[in-house]
Amino acid sequence: MIETITLTDFRNHKMCRLHTHGRHNVIITGPNGAGKTAILEAVSMLSGDRGMRAAPMTDIARFNGNGGFSVFAALNDDTEISVFFNAGDTNRRARIDGDAATLSDLSSLVRMVWLTPREDRLFVDSAAERRAFFDRLVTSFDSSHAPRVGRLSKLLSERAFALKNGRDARWIDALDTQIAGASVAIAAARVQYAGELNYYLADCAVTVSGMVEQMLIDENAPAAERKYLAYLHDARDLVGDKMVLDGPHRSDFGVFNRMLNLPAALTSTGQQKTVLLDLILAHARLIRTKTHCQPLILLDEAAAHLDADARARLFRDLAETDAQVWATGLDANVFADVADAVFVTCMDGEINNILFPKD
Repeated sequence: MIETITLTDFRNHKMCRLHTHGRHNVIITGPNGAGKTAILEAVSMLSGDRGMRAAPMTDIARFNGNGGFSVFAALNDDTEISVFFNAGDTNRRARIDGDAATLSDLSSLVRMVWLTPREDRLFVDSAAERRAFFDRLVTSFDSSHAPRVGRLSKLLSERAFALKNGRDARWIDALDTQIAGASVAIAAARVQYAGELNYYLADCAVTVSGMVEQMLIDENAPAAERKYLAYLHDARDLVGDKMVLDGPHRSDFGVFNRMLNLPAALTSTGQQKTVLLDLILAHARLIRTKTHCQPLILLDEAAAHLDADARARLFRDLAETDAQVWATGLDANVFADVADAVFVTCMDGEINNILFPKD
């Protein structure tokens, strides 16, 4: 749980410090453009990820600042963590208790998941968007998953370059071996995650579909790797300058609404949002069970597409996960019934006051 967080030259925040006072719910309200989402984005950077907007670091640094930014947080176990970016650097850096650390080190200290308005279209957007979303969830448990996905993308580019330029077959054989190994590891992590997540889902079910994922479902990992390697050996054709190849880079995730007996993509906007929130709740419970860590859940515009009953159920269910929830909204009255909360009013990049409603 985050006790305090300090932003310096982050988006429109010159410098602000927020104290959660040990509350499980941090509700940030204020008008559009006041810097509400920027606070959530700053929190998301503490996961070691690129953040909930995946923006370039130079875009995050305050326009009138020195070209860099920092996010510092004190956790409830007295651990201090920070992420910072200096002008002229190519990437962020991290510290844990004042000592230099890698960004991946942060993921073991802060387990978090977030939903933004962008994810409201997850079920009707492209498969690439769904892969990115679910791969981020998988990485919460397997910190090497995201690097594997990035490495696979690089290997596929190298393979396409080698084929286009008529490189030696032995070079391509070596690339295919690496691609097959990475692909099976990626697919195995996805299949395992989907199965574990479904244990905590009652009203919906997650599926993952893809060539290598299906091979793993039908056979063991060594057999799947041999089978996919044989496929790679036989699939060395180019159409124009593009490589024709199936694999984990084309896999897709699906979600089925059991209550309506329909794929989530065919349900209403509100029903899709409800399913998304069910996924996040299940993910938080899975984090708690597998890691014994308290998850952080970031909900940007949390009340969008939800009626009063749905909002009440959401925060009641969130309380049962023992997560710390950071949520934004335009109107504080919408969250009036949320217990164990600290209310933060954000105006023009400044935190003006903190209110405690009746618990």
